[in-house]
Amino acid sequence: MRNLQGRLDLCSINTATLGHREPISLTIERIARAGFGGIAPWRREIESADIAQVARQIKTSGLAVTGYCRSTALPAATPAEFNANVDANRAALRDAATLNAQCFVMVTGGLAAQSRDLPGARSQVTEGIAMLLETARDCGVPLAIEPLHPMYAADRAVVNTLEQALAICRAVDAANTGYVGVAIDAYHCWWDPALAHAIGTAGREKRILAYHTCDWLRDTRDMLLDRGMMGDGVIDLPALRQSVETAGYDGLIEVEIFSAQNWWQRDPDHVLATCAERLQTLC
Repeated sequence: MRNLQGRLDLCSINTATLGHREPISLTIERIARAGFGGIAPWRREIESADIAQVARQIKTSGLAVTGYCRSTALPAATPAEFNANVDANRAALRDAATLNAQCFVMVTGGLAAQSRDLPGARSQVTEGIAMLLETARDCGVPLAIEPLHPMYAADRAVVNTLEQALAICRAVDAANTGYVGVAIDAYHCWWDPALAHAIGTAGREKRILAYHTCDWLRDTRDMLLDRGMMGDGVIDLPALRQSVETAGYDGLIEVEIFSAQNWWQRDPDHVLATCAERLQTLC
């Protein structure tokens, strides 16, 4: 496992960690000044800005774009809505290419409105990702399917385990072209009893495109907006990263923390300094 001490260049900050409180230009400046090697911006910040200018600032700041967050949900109640969702993701992929993003993070979406058809939603996800594969190749930006914790199956992601995500990869890209893989997020995957095996499989198939870190608080108060800073919760983060890196992942370690009542209330530079300290000592 790589030693992160003194190596913040091996670490990235997902801009959600700072709560989307400031213009993206200032967020880029803060992350670069703090010494991190990468940034993972969100569409809400990019699509309301001059994308070409944002891309220039990120490049000039010496930051890699470890991921572009995130996809439009794929499952839909009608074929027209489904096709519109796919088209929205095609447009986002083109923006990801402008940013020179290393991957486009696919948070696949939950059940369509008024639906109870979980298998149908998962089928739509597979179909939609297959439809996006050509655009991903054309843009040079791989699709990173991110399985989310099962508590999000209804509203955010019907893909809930790493093995599910890998099965989709195989279904849509049997030739393993390198344009569809997985994003492994500690928050969503730590609980999975089959995780170690799935990480090993993902490594052998060369499908690991991103690794996200944070912590799971023992007394989580909000299932979306109460993630923990690394070291404040129950995840064995060193063991998880060792597993991911042993499987062959050598990309940046990305911090992604949603924390409306805690970290998003703190000074952004303090948040970044805490991330830096925890990454180097507890991850």
